[in-house]
Amino acid sequence: MERSLKMLAKEAKSRMKKGFWAQCERDLDACRRDARAQGISEGKAERYFLEKVADTIRGDLPDEFYLRVKKLLLEEGEVSDAIGRLTDRAYYATLSYAEKQRYTLELSEKYLEALKRFRREYPFERGKGEK
Repeated sequence: MERSLKMLAKEAKSRMKKGFWAQCERDLDACRRDARAQGISEGKAERYFLEKVADTIRGDLPDEFYLRVKKLLLEEGEVSDAIGRLTDRAYYATLSYAEKQRYTLELSEKYLEALKRFRREYPFERGKGEK
């Protein structure tokens, strides 16, 4: 659903009234402190933080596949059978041989992208729960 200009303005006004930007400033300062404490570039931490704020404003929903990959990586690390664990078995059983090959290749590509994203984001998320 596309949001109208009027709706976007109303949302922006609501964010201002509720102190969204003041909270963002406090969170950004905390993000910078955590980055310094972990020896991570503050610039990278800021870019990560700003991307998350932009996602919040846009109302982007979390990527379900990425969340599955993230859970797998946090619980078990990088495992050799990650693609097998991420495969939708019921759907896979309905595919022809060629479709199974294509599905596996596409799943592998998605997994590699999710793994890159996890490696990029994890240092910044790690500090949140370890305080």
